[in-house]
Amino acid sequence: MENMDKLKLGAALLLVAAGVAGFYLLPADQQVLRVLAVVVGVLLAATVMWFSATGRTFVDYARDSIKEAEKVVWPSKKEVWQVTGMVFLFAFVLALFMWLVDSGLAWLFYDVLLKRG
Repeated sequence: MENMDKLKLGAALLLVAAGVAGFYLLPADQQVLRVLAVVVGVLLAATVMWFSATGRTFVDYARDSIKEAEKVVWPSKKEVWQVTGMVFLFAFVLALFMWLVDSGLAWLFYDVLLKRG
């Protein structure tokens, strides 16, 4: 059965490649047909993958991901603003600290140790 799934995966890749090739082989003034070639290639590839073990595994994974995403507890608007404020405050304090260290080291090296004016 594993060989059959490999064949299905190969067929799906070929269908996508055929859709992309159709996009480039059709005249540039036929935009609708060009896009339709890619969409049909992808849809046919998805149909082939649907009937493979890899496709079923992916669908199960996607369903589980959606269930997990529904469990997420999103922060309130107030919490978002509070955390955003803390991030900006931290960034400001860090920038101030870095400026003080830089100024202090510049003073130490240039004014004290090297006696440049």
